[in-house]
Amino acid sequence: MEIQLKNDKPAVGNQVFLIAATAALRQLPLNENELAYVQAKLTDAPGLLTLNRLGRWIFIVAIDGGKAQNQQVELWRRRGNELAAIAKKEKIRAIEIHAADTGKGPLLAFAEGLALGNYAFTKYFTDGQAKQQYLSEVTLVHGDIAPADIERLKAIIDSVTLVRDMVNEPVVSLNALKLAERFGEMGREAGFTTEVLHQNQIESLRMGGLLAVNKGSIDPATFSILEWKPETALNSRPIILVGKGVVFDTGGLSLKPTPQSMDYMKSDMAGGAAVAGVIYLAARLKLPLYLMALVPATDNRPDGNAITPGDVITMHNGTTVEVLNTDAEGRLILADALSFARNYHPDLVIDVATLTGSAAMALSTQGIAGMGSAGAETMARLQQAGDEVYERVVEFPLWDEYDEMIKSDIADVKNIGSREAGAITAGKFLQRFTAYPWVHLDIAGPSFLPSADHYRPKGGSGTGVRLLFRFLENYVESIRPKADKLE
Repeated sequence: MEIQLKNDKPAVGNQVFLIAATAALRQLPLNENELAYVQAKLTDAPGLLTLNRLGRWIFIVAIDGGKAQNQQVELWRRRGNELAAIAKKEKIRAIEIHAADTGKGPLLAFAEGLALGNYAFTKYFTDGQAKQQYLSEVTLVHGDIAPADIERLKAIIDSVTLVRDMVNEPVVSLNALKLAERFGEMGREAGFTTEVLHQNQIESLRMGGLLAVNKGSIDPATFSILEWKPETALNSRPIILVGKGVVFDTGGLSLKPTPQSMDYMKSDMAGGAAVAGVIYLAARLKLPLYLMALVPATDNRPDGNAITPGDVITMHNGTTVEVLNTDAEGRLILADALSFARNYHPDLVIDVATLTGSAAMALSTQGIAGMGSAGAETMARLQQAGDEVYERVVEFPLWDEYDEMIKSDIADVKNIGSREAGAITAGKFLQRFTAYPWVHLDIAGPSFLPSADHYRPKGGSGTGVRLLFRFLENYVESIRPKADKLE
C-alpha cells in the first residue's frame, strides 16, 4: 500500500474526514440531509460513518473523547482498521484522508491502523493476488504533516510487515539458515551489518544451550549478530536486543500436544524476528543510537540424538544446567546469547521471546510480561512506550525466593521450575546469565493470534517492533545533548 502526502485541499474522490467535535461537520462537503444524519449518528455513538454517493465514498470518523490519551490514539488506529475492512469489501483502491479539526496525531494514528489492518499473508495461495487487500493508495492531507512523518510511518509499516511475514512463514521454507539469510537481506536494504556464526563457530564458543537444543535437528543452528552503528550515535556502548529464534518447536522429547500447541509453533521465532525488525527500522530512519541484535536460531525436534530430560549441559559462560523439560528450550538458547552479550559491555540488554505459556495464561493476547534488573526508570519507560503504541507491558517481580524453584540437585540450575510462576522462574533462569542492566519481555500471548484483533491480524502480529522502537526514540530524547534540543 502506497502512502503519500498532500499539504493542500484534497481532490474530489473517495474521502475520509476525521473530526473531534460535531461543529467541524459544517466544514465538510455534506448536503443538509447528510449533515443532519451524520450529526444524529455521531452524537449518539461516535464511530465510522459511510456515505455512498454511487461512485464516490465519503467516510466520517469520530471517537469517544472521554478516554485516556493512549486509548484515544488506539481508537483512531482501530477506526483505521475498520476502514481497511470496508475498502476490501467494497473494492476501494484509493482514498484521501484529512483531519477536519483533530490535528496530525490522530491522522497518523488512523493511517497506521489502516495500513496495519490492510496486511495479508498471501504467499502460498495459488491465486494470491485475489486474496490481497484491495486498498493500494492512501493520501494524507494535512498542512502540518512533514515528509519525515510519512517516511517514519512507511518504515514502521514495512518493518512490522517484514516481521509478520517471517512469523507466518512455515519452517519448511524458513529454517535457521534461511532466517539468517533473511536478516542479511534486511541489512542490505536498510544499511545495517549482519554477521552469521555457523555450527563450527557456535561449537568453538561452547554455546551449550544452543547446541543442545539443535541436537535433534538435521539442520544446523545459526547465531546472527546484527549491528547498527551510525556515526551520529549518542551512546558509545550498545543497547543490545536479544531475540529467541526457535524456528519450529515440537517440544523435543517432551513433545507438545496438538492442536492449539505444536500446530502454530512456526511462530516460536517471533522474538528473533521482532528484534531484527527493530534494527531494520532504526537503520531505515537513521536513529542515532548504537544498537545490536543477537538471534540464536534452531528448530527443536525429537530426533534420536535429541537432548533428553535429565541431561546436564554446560552453557557458554560455564554454568551447568540440568534439563528436566526439553520444551523449556527457549531459555537455553537465550542464556547463551545473554552471556555472549557481555563481550560488548552493553548499556542495556532487552531480550524478547515467546517464552512461556504462563505469560499467555496471565495476560492472554493483550499484554507483555516484563521483568528484569535494569531498574524502575527503564521499566517505566518501556511501559510508557507500550502505552503509546498499545503494546502494553506488565511488570512481574523477580524476588529472590523464586530462585529456590529452579535449584537443581545435580547441577548449578535446572531449566524449569514448578507449574506456578512459570513466566517468572523462566526470567530467573535468564537472569543468571546477565551481568548488566537487563529486561526480559515475554511476548508469548500477543505474538501469534488465533483470531484477528482489530489491526492485529490472525497469525503473526509483529508484536515488539513498535514497542521497542518507540522506547528507543524516547531514549534518544532523554540522552540527546541539551544544545541539540534547543536547536
